[in-house]
Amino acid sequence: EGLSPCHLKKAKLMFFYTRYPSSNTLKTYFPDVKFNRCVTSQMIKWFSNFREFFYIQMERFARQAVRDALTRDGAARLGRESQLRVSRDTELYRILNMHYNKSNVYQVPERFIEVAEVALREFYSAIWTGRDSDPCWKKGIYKIICKLDSPLPDAFRMPGCPVG
Repeated sequence: EGLSPCHLKKAKLMFFYTRYPSSNTLKTYFPDVKFNRCVTSQMIKWFSNFREFFYIQMERFARQAVRDALTRDGAARLGRESQLRVSRDTELYRILNMHYNKSNVYQVPERFIEVAEVALREFYSAIWTGRDSDPCWKKGIYKIICKLDSPLPDAFRMPGCPVG
């Protein structure tokens, strides 16, 4: 009836596709869970925590990229965010994969890497241009990222944790 460590693992893997799942999505992809207000709120809290970790990493790596650009170049140059890349061999990817895919048995979709790159570039641009001085500066980034959710593979409809 309750949520298990397997449900948490499945939710983390789902994060590769959807950062902002609706309660209907959760009900569709967790057929073995008996949903009530408490369970639904716990799952929504999980995704909130997943997003928080994701955005903390994006900000951290974007701030480091800004520092590196300033130290290396000594002068501000716009357009630098287009040079930021996320790939399977970057430290940012390694940290995200370790957090959401600890056993590393699931193949991280390319689309997630693209979403991470968009997020990193958005954070970089906001920091570079000083928009981070506004208390609500991240809201615009969240609006962009929420539109980048992808359909979940059918394997997630089954009870248990998908492998693949």
